[in-house]
Amino acid sequence: MKLYNTLTRKKEEFKPIEDGKVTMYVCGPTVYNYMHIGNARPLVVFDTLRRYFKYSGYEVDYLVNFTDIDDKMIKKAKEEDTTVKKIADRFIEEYHIDADGLLLDEAGTSHPRATEHIEEIIDFIQGLIDKGSAYNVDGNVYFNINSTKDYGKLSKKNIEELISGARIQISEEKKNPMDFALWKKEKEGEPSWDSPWGKGRPGWHIECSVMAREFLGETIDIHAGGEDLQFPHHENEIAQSETLSEKPFANYWLHNAMINIDNKKMSKSEFNFFTIREIGEEFDLEVLRFFLLSVHYRNPINFSKKSLTQAKHGLERLYNGKKNLEYLMENAEEKSLTDEEEKIKVEIDKFKSEFKESMEDDLNTADGIAALFEIVRISNGKLDENSSKELLKYIYDILMELSKILGILSKEEDLLESEILELIEKRTEARKNKNFELADKIRDELKEKGIIIEDTKGGVKWKRM
Repeated sequence: MKLYNTLTRKKEEFKPIEDGKVTMYVCGPTVYNYMHIGNARPLVVFDTLRRYFKYSGYEVDYLVNFTDIDDKMIKKAKEEDTTVKKIADRFIEEYHIDADGLLLDEAGTSHPRATEHIEEIIDFIQGLIDKGSAYNVDGNVYFNINSTKDYGKLSKKNIEELISGARIQISEEKKNPMDFALWKKEKEGEPSWDSPWGKGRPGWHIECSVMAREFLGETIDIHAGGEDLQFPHHENEIAQSETLSEKPFANYWLHNAMINIDNKKMSKSEFNFFTIREIGEEFDLEVLRFFLLSVHYRNPINFSKKSLTQAKHGLERLYNGKKNLEYLMENAEEKSLTDEEEKIKVEIDKFKSEFKESMEDDLNTADGIAALFEIVRISNGKLDENSSKELLKYIYDILMELSKILGILSKEEDLLESEILELIEKRTEARKNKNFELADKIRDELKEKGIIIEDTKGGVKWKRM
């Protein structure tokens, strides 16, 4: 399998540290509010990568952290006149609701919280101080970026330019304006913990380095997240981790591109900021998952109601293919494959191979989905009540095997029947009102969804294509 490594800016053959095992760390949300669609993309993308590794026979140690102490959480707690812990507990529960909706494989995921590892964070910081790479100024502890020779190697940023452009007045106590906080001195009304440098709390960057080390080891296979985390977050993680261990922190750095909303950058100031919960009020979150996987993870993706509706129709076509195969299998006979059916089987095998090739090529889920559509196209167009049960089951098993990797088509209930009946009712009403243009439009829409309707004396009958 080849993965694009941000550190080297090229695709590389994936070789895990330990044969048969993969260690993955994905930067998770700060739990001060409901997750937004930007949070969803890395969670869905790297959950899919983990699924593919497991499909390929690997054991996967997979970690998504919760940042449960930072400025945003403190601000939220003050606004609601409650504690930071209560805010964290509340929104971690909400996270799991959204994670279930997005069909994330939570059963195989570790979710450490920063506040549960304060002792390990303090030990890590003390180790950097002992090496001369961190310094204490009146209770604030900073990492000295001059103590690491290759700071900037991930983001490829010119450090001299960063330093000259930095606002030194932000903290005149730093030796270098680019030095970053490992430990923050206690402020009145904020949560704090005892440390050798006085009461305080950890900085943001340190928690990921510590939890990756504690759960996965000093060097991990894959560290992943959104491309907005490359600098300074991931850059700072590398600096502090590799300075302490004198080993590579992660062998592969994977970053997904950002999401635009109606061709504009998502921003609260632009009023185009959507939470997963808000999207779930109008669309099943399986549709959102499918949408996020319909574009290669390193390409920007444009979110709009129109694009999500298109994704919904695409997912419906796949569900229709699944339901059609199930229907045909119920009535099919056990008999030997014909020569024509043997050819169909070969054709299906070709698209299964194309799916795997796409996934092996830097997790190209977009092309993988295209292969699924081809399998459904063949099954809808070439199979019927006379097809052998063996062939129907063979194709069905492949469709389910591959869709499981993408985390879709797992719902047993028929998501479409209520929508089909609603559209048929609207069409019937339109015909009564002699609005034949609308009636024809609804018929075409149903056909696009893979539904054929027939007007009979006993009423409207429908079946799947």
